[in-house]
Amino acid sequence: MSESHPETDYQRVQRSPEFQDLRRRFRNFVFPMTALFLAWYFLYVLLANYAHDFMSQKVAGNITVGLLLGLGQFVSTFVITMTYARWANQKQDAVAADLRDQIESGSLTAGDAGVRPGEGSHA
Repeated sequence: MSESHPETDYQRVQRSPEFQDLRRRFRNFVFPMTALFLAWYFLYVLLANYAHDFMSQKVAGNITVGLLLGLGQFVSTFVITMTYARWANQKQDAVAADLRDQIESGSLTAGDAGVRPGEGSHA
């Protein structure tokens, strides 16, 4: 960092191992889940466009494979949401709350550059 622009509290928090760990764990959950959902969604779209015979097969009465897969899109959205909420409640929220407490008390931002709580930039 340039001497004319001292590092902000936000930048110190972002560099901290605690924040890096929180961000890494978030990404390790969210990116694979997003990739899985997008693959499932694109599979549905491709089947709907190019596999008309398969998608129009009747399963029971007027219910087709396409209808069931379309409803599966909604179901999978709710399942992913509930899975994320459970994961965040069990794994992420306590760590984020602890990090927030450290930031608010100044113990995290003060440690790196010898800045006492209340000093420096609060971006």
